Amino acid sequence: MIGVDKIIIDSLEIFANHGVLKEENVLGQKFVIDAVLFCDTRRAGITDNIENSVNYAEVCKLIEREMQSSTFNLIEAAAERIAEQILLEYEAVREVTVTVKKPWAPIQMSVDTVKVEITRKWHKAYIALGSNMGDIHRHLDDAVKEIDADKRCRVKKVSDFIMTKPVGGVEQDDFLNGCIEAETLYTPHELLEFLHTIEAAHERTRNIHWGPRTLDLDIILYDDIILYDEELIIPHPEAVNREFVLKPLCQIAPYAIHPVKGVCVNQLLQDICQ
Repeated sequence: MIGVDKIIIDSLEIFANHGVLKEENVLGQKFVIDAVLFCDTRRAGITDNIENSVNYAEVCKLIEREMQSSTFNLIEAAAERIAEQILLEYEAVREVTVTVKKPWAPIQMSVDTVKVEITRKWHKAYIALGSNMGDIHRHLDDAVKEIDADKRCRVKKVSDFIMTKPVGGVEQDDFLNGCIEAETLYTPHELLEFLHTIEAAHERTRNIHWGPRTLDLDIILYDDIILYDEELIIPHPEAVNREFVLKPLCQIAPYAIHPVKGVCVNQLLQDICQ
């Protein structure tokens, strides 16, 4: 994110009906909300024009709407809803920190307030696409549309699709491959689960390792994180060895840095093509 400008909403008081106890849902109580909106205010500061900024009065109304239109058991859920809606409705806001305070929390002890603070943001992910079964062009085209149609994802760039020879020694048809750049509110594991639902809708099976498939969707990079567990590895461990991944990726993000190798995608592609 360029710059560290902030618009801060401090101690917005809202009466709403949230809590685990039935009495809290019926009688309601006061909640106090803080919101820190991370956005570039440079143009607004130069032009002195509200259209180039984020209208904090509108954001306050949004917070009030989200707090009063639903009933949550947990203030964690209220914070998540507020953060997500701010990020979805205001494209200029790239990151937000939301604090939901509950000054009248029923804990039978003296306490000033109980609060939950969360920070959420748009993440940049590069996703590889591949298909060698059925209508391969349609599988990839539809996958791009389905990713972009989800409210928590925005497809920003799409590479050309290229035909490539299969790897891994399994006898099968050539692949159509491509890559997209997407912004997402999903965590890496949530994004993986979402991509798996799209693969399943295209009748993807995993009967043969490196075998034929209707649709393959792999997370190659996600911000600059390095992640390794039983379900997911980021950066994708095979990407640095695969021209069919690096070539379309290089078309849309030649200078994206591989966080393990410490070099850009363009250099990785040159290294395996020598």
